[in-house]
Amino acid sequence: MKIIPPRQHLLALVFSLCTLSLCVFLSCGVVSAESAQAVSTEVFAREIERVLPRVEPFDYHKRLSTAPVHEARRAPEARLQVGEMEVPVQGWTFLWNQGSSVIIQGAVRDFQDYLSTSMGVEVKLSGQDSLEGWQELGQHIVVGTRADLPGCGAALKNPKDYEIVVTPEQVIVCGYDERGAMYGLYNLEARMNLREAPFLPADLSTVRHSLYDTRMVQSWMGWMEFPDALLSHLAHDGFDAIYASVYANPNGDRTTADNSTDFYARLMSKIRRQDPARVRDLINRASCFGIKVYTPIIYQYVGTPESEADLRRLMQEILKAFPDITGYVLLTEGFWYKAWGGGHGASKEYIEDWARNWSKAVGIVAEECHRVNPAIEVLPWEYNIDFRPQNVETKKYFIQQLPDDTIPMLTWENGKSFKIDGLQGYLRDYAINQVGPAEVTHAQIGEARKRGMKVYSNAQTFSCGAQLQTVPYHPFPQQWHKRYEALEEYGINGTLESWTSGYTPNFMTEFRAWYCWSEAPPMEELLGRIAARNFGPESKEMVVKAWDLFSQAVRLVPDTGPYMGTTNAIGNPLFFQQPPARTATFKYSWMDQTAWMGYLGAEINPYWPFTVTRLVFIPDFTNRTNKAENYARSVSGIEVPADQRILPTFLKYLKLATDRMEEGLDLYRAGALNSPPSKRAGALHEVIVAEQIHRMLMSDQAILTFEDLRLQLVAEKDEVKAGGILDQMAGILREEIARTELALLAVNRDSRIGFQYEVDYVYTPYSLQEKLRVLRDTLEKQLPAYRKGLKADR
Repeated sequence: MKIIPPRQHLLALVFSLCTLSLCVFLSCGVVSAESAQAVSTEVFAREIERVLPRVEPFDYHKRLSTAPVHEARRAPEARLQVGEMEVPVQGWTFLWNQGSSVIIQGAVRDFQDYLSTSMGVEVKLSGQDSLEGWQELGQHIVVGTRADLPGCGAALKNPKDYEIVVTPEQVIVCGYDERGAMYGLYNLEARMNLREAPFLPADLSTVRHSLYDTRMVQSWMGWMEFPDALLSHLAHDGFDAIYASVYANPNGDRTTADNSTDFYARLMSKIRRQDPARVRDLINRASCFGIKVYTPIIYQYVGTPESEADLRRLMQEILKAFPDITGYVLLTEGFWYKAWGGGHGASKEYIEDWARNWSKAVGIVAEECHRVNPAIEVLPWEYNIDFRPQNVETKKYFIQQLPDDTIPMLTWENGKSFKIDGLQGYLRDYAINQVGPAEVTHAQIGEARKRGMKVYSNAQTFSCGAQLQTVPYHPFPQQWHKRYEALEEYGINGTLESWTSGYTPNFMTEFRAWYCWSEAPPMEELLGRIAARNFGPESKEMVVKAWDLFSQAVRLVPDTGPYMGTTNAIGNPLFFQQPPARTATFKYSWMDQTAWMGYLGAEINPYWPFTVTRLVFIPDFTNRTNKAENYARSVSGIEVPADQRILPTFLKYLKLATDRMEEGLDLYRAGALNSPPSKRAGALHEVIVAEQIHRMLMSDQAILTFEDLRLQLVAEKDEVKAGGILDQMAGILREEIARTELALLAVNRDSRIGFQYEVDYVYTPYSLQEKLRVLRDTLEKQLPAYRKGLKADR
């Protein structure tokens, strides 16, 4: 007989009990919120282990690069309903103008592949020189532009608009232009995906106007990682542009990066070198999917004739090499005047002089671009200039200085004010706890409209490039929808919809796409259909309610910076004593250790070197500074006197957010466990993302509370009170160990978790295991040793 060690025996018993509980839950077909509350995280974790295969870091990158865009989606149980028509499994013809460009050709092939792969429908392709007589054709799908389809599309007004007309014998897709026709076909795919069958309303007639001239995005996969499969997914989700070569000139010019001694130029010198051939290849491939390419211009303008001449030379060289780049983003992080900085604390005279000269450099770029092609877009983006609410007049002044033929790129939410318990803070970076726009952005939009200028905005719409940036998307659809409504209300003409958290296909990018054209379905209806498709119809109400609770939760989150709390808290240990160094240190060297750890150095903290310094929380072990209090001030933007503590309020709101999130997770887990086998794996992945957000916020609380208690412990002279503090710290450690073990399971089943392309993985299975070792050592050795020392000192 095999002898099972006690610990293994206990784990086997727990697993058996969890499996039994899960089987009972599933056999009951429970769908109510009350029953959902009985599903523990441990039970759910066992289902994740049972269903999902183990993965390695970057596995999802490989899948996204190589897997087919389309997969089987038809539900065997789907039945045609009254008022619907069906595209039958065979017998229909797909008609298009064979003289169309590569955009239509690609969309036609894609739609044929979609029908075959996703819906089991085979259509005959018929490319013709003319689509005359299209009205008389039965059992046909017909796609074309207004010019291709006489008598169709009269209501279409602008690029990307499309019209869809469906009868029992015909499906017509008419685009204002070829991109419009392409997006019309992809909308048919979206409708069939929601129905899980090749069924459409038999009397569907819709004219959809594009709400944006441009929707651009970065890639979640990496700096220049845009494989064809990702480009196709982008187009299916309604994006028509990408922002590429970030922080590098597209032609590889490094004049500023390699020769300037200014702070930001020194940062630019660390950016990898761009290969112009790679940019050319990307432009060519993207154009096949109807996707435009935007890039930055990297240059330090110093106001001299020589500097102007060099800027003109740079632009002329780029324009000659890439006449088909659609536009240039002149972000102050890379395109700046003299000395880089946001002007914090500078005089009004200094800032206004900076604005005028920076705008002059913008004008030089615009002159050179428009000499070649007046349609090239020049997008000045003064991101770094102080965006706090009190800086409205300065931000307006920048708009007033811009050349008429440019389009300001405004940061949508950064700086937006909010109040918690009477304390006013502001968003420190990209975040979704506030809808926006920020007060300064509101003022800038008004100023631009006075001048008759279009307005583009960097507005996160499905994932934030700062807050919660190590999960692939943020499942807060009701909150995101409020932002979509605000963007439409303000008439934003173009968007950059994600910073470096980037795009990867998910239900939020699908949801977003519907609200980028007119005649979108009501939010609740669309969410219900997505929930039913992803989790099963029996779980629909629970899942939609869970999303609403998640949306309520994020509104309470006071941590708005791109730092440890919402990015790496789950990967950051709770330090009781200074840990041993894991990399080189420079305490006694001529090297400045602090500089080495900072932006111009290696950006690595030797005591926790698994990600960059700014994402790591290390206490002040001299015990002179409460870094937990300082952290709360920094990421909330709350400005109060030094003797007024905000940490208790900050922690209070983090707890309110996590409690609300937990309410939603009870429903979300239940919805996933109630999903049919065919949907189970996908539903589990959805819950993993939400659980990791919840764990991140819980760990944020734990780290800050633990550090605050550590400082209280150091100051406490009473042995009994000190013992009570140690008990609290031990409890926090036990909870964090359990939480980290669940996070480890998550990253071993979903390789998207923890990735953020600026630094690759912020935390990995390995670093989480190292964290667990630190936590257990602290709980089992360091705290008992301290307690023992208290008794010895008595």
